[in-house]
Amino acid sequence: MIPIRDEIKARRVPVVNTLLIIVNVIVFCLQWLLASEQSEAILYQFAFVPYNFLMAPIKFSNLRNIFTAMFMHAGLLHLGGNMLYLWIFGDNVEDAWGHLGYLMFYLVGGVTATLVHTITNPLSVVPTVGASGAIAAVLGAYLVLYPHSRVLTFIPLGYFMTLRAVPAIIVLGMWFILQFFSGVLSLGGPDVGGVAFWAHIGGFVTGVLLAILFKKRRHQTPQQQRW
Repeated sequence: MIPIRDEIKARRVPVVNTLLIIVNVIVFCLQWLLASEQSEAILYQFAFVPYNFLMAPIKFSNLRNIFTAMFMHAGLLHLGGNMLYLWIFGDNVEDAWGHLGYLMFYLVGGVTATLVHTITNPLSVVPTVGASGAIAAVLGAYLVLYPHSRVLTFIPLGYFMTLRAVPAIIVLGMWFILQFFSGVLSLGGPDVGGVAFWAHIGGFVTGVLLAILFKKRRHQTPQQQRW
């Protein structure tokens, strides 16, 4: 399924979400403009490598790369898919959390996703890049905060595609199930198709848990609805 847009209009301008998309696009353009030799050197310098991190977890470059890798992408389809999901679902999560709270949430989701990927692939020397882990946290939070929101989605039916409004709990629930089973199949071996599925799983679960805590906190203190 390919989501196109959701039905919920944000009450305020999603400043942080828009800036995150812009930064990701700018970084990708810079990667693309570099010569192939330079691009590969930049990849190994700023991408996250699980094995390197475990060998020296407090080394500055390894800590830095947890964050720099979040804004790098392996190709145009990688970037486009991630930014599409962030554009559709991120504005509403930012609306609920507030600008600063959303930025903190996004980064925490990305860091947690990276650590889960490291735990499940401790010997991997493959450079890992992409905003997928952080965006997966956004999807998890959206599922908790807006489960019944309808998402306009392309659904494959044989050789054709149909456009339907589907509840978010189905769209995002099916997305997570696909990531989970793909992640289970990848255990004990390389990532299926070069995709860090456990980063997606870790980010999504982090988003769900933080959103549950957020809803509980907001219910207890209704006069303070922003972090």
